[in-house]
Amino acid sequence: MKKVEAIIRKSKFDEVKKALHGIEVNFFSYWDVTGVGNEKQGHVYRGISYSTSDIQRRYLVIVVSDDFLERTVNTLIEAAATGNVGDGKVFVSDVIEAYRIRTKESGSAGIN
Repeated sequence: MKKVEAIIRKSKFDEVKKALHGIEVNFFSYWDVTGVGNEKQGHVYRGISYSTSDIQRRYLVIVVSDDFLERTVNTLIEAAATGNVGDGKVFVSDVIEAYRIRTKESGSAGIN
């Protein structure tokens, strides 16, 4: 099993969620987060200067079986991309075990 963590633009969240549901990733957790990016210049909007160093993003955590990893990552990257700086990141790590509390199932059965 793998844990996929993604940091994406908040404006792309609905597209990403729809794309994930389209490949049958029907459960994941997410949080609103703020991060600091590489771009240091500010932007001016209606005469007001805004710092772009503190960036509002959405952080997603998805646990998938090993054979579903590539499909999940590719879907995330395609749905979240705008082609501009700040599109986000995807991280993948191993999950040793998963348990479903209600039924006490473990392994892949615990995440499906």
